[in-house]
Amino acid sequence: MNLTLTGLEFRPLNVPSTIDGDDAADFRAMVDVRNVIYRDISGHDDHFITAAELLPHYSPNDYERRLSWLALVDDRPVGRVGLDLPIEDDSKVAFVLIELLRDVWGQGIGTAALQLVEKVARENVRSVLQSWAEHPDGPGRRLEPPTGFGSIPADDHAARWFVANGFTLEQIERNSAFDLRGSFEGVQKLLEHARAASAGYRVVQWFAPTPPEFVEGYAWMKSRMVTDAPAAALEFDEETWDAGRIAIHDARYTSAGRTLHVTAAQHIETGELCAFNELVVGVDKTEASHQEDTLVLKAHRGHKLGMLVKCENLLAWRDVAPESPRVITYNAEENRPMLDINEAIGFVPIAYNGAWKKVLP
Repeated sequence: MNLTLTGLEFRPLNVPSTIDGDDAADFRAMVDVRNVIYRDISGHDDHFITAAELLPHYSPNDYERRLSWLALVDDRPVGRVGLDLPIEDDSKVAFVLIELLRDVWGQGIGTAALQLVEKVARENVRSVLQSWAEHPDGPGRRLEPPTGFGSIPADDHAARWFVANGFTLEQIERNSAFDLRGSFEGVQKLLEHARAASAGYRVVQWFAPTPPEFVEGYAWMKSRMVTDAPAAALEFDEETWDAGRIAIHDARYTSAGRTLHVTAAQHIETGELCAFNELVVGVDKTEASHQEDTLVLKAHRGHKLGMLVKCENLLAWRDVAPESPRVITYNAEENRPMLDINEAIGFVPIAYNGAWKKVLP
């Protein structure tokens, strides 16, 4: 799609079947641009991912439509644009991604990209746009979400762009890191206390793909991520997870050679899975690891199961990825129960993300 800015093109992104084919050039360029953007904003490469590892996350599936464009100026890739559309019945939500190289900021490209995604969102009967962005700290006036938890600098480039384009700041996410090269003595002590408080539960662990005996329970817990985690005024559709969706989820990691390890708590009397924690590392196990979802089902809270599954997984991770330097995770700033656990374990804040929302008229 060519717009009015001279030399600007938003080219629909082809999702290739393999990363090495001639038709994968744009996808590889998109990933290269992504990695440069994330390094530039964060100052590190902990968010780096190879094109081969990201490709499975773009493969078509029955649970969402992922529409993407490569942004080019005079045929030079300068950014990426995305619109994710959940396929739940009567969904009005769309998730927006607009990321540009720093040297093309201020030229109207981001606003042109937003015009594109708003048009496509309306065509798909979506009226709620939501997006996330990291906001490096800085001096001056602060923006606070309605939750009252956390803030970001009002003069940050991305914050100014969101506000100017009609988005409201709804939530702050804390990005935290745990040093895998340090002592695990504190983790071990916390685990001992958690084990004592969680009588009646056992720990089960597995690598993706999920073993058949755990699929049903894992699927139910994954479905609760959008209902039980703090969401402020953000809007999420309740999701249905089944064996097919778990298989797709697992394949996003395993098909590219990444490692996903799950530690769960199981209620001994009923056999119900009631808490879980996920850790992921790429093909290169010297890179940073990422803690993905963590959840304790509401009916089982109060038994230190969150501490239990996090500590058990971190201790197991020393054997899985012994050369990975740290674990990265994200939590809503108002999610004090989970932040209490992370802080006790030794996670420290390294960055803050804003969650933004725009309701289309």
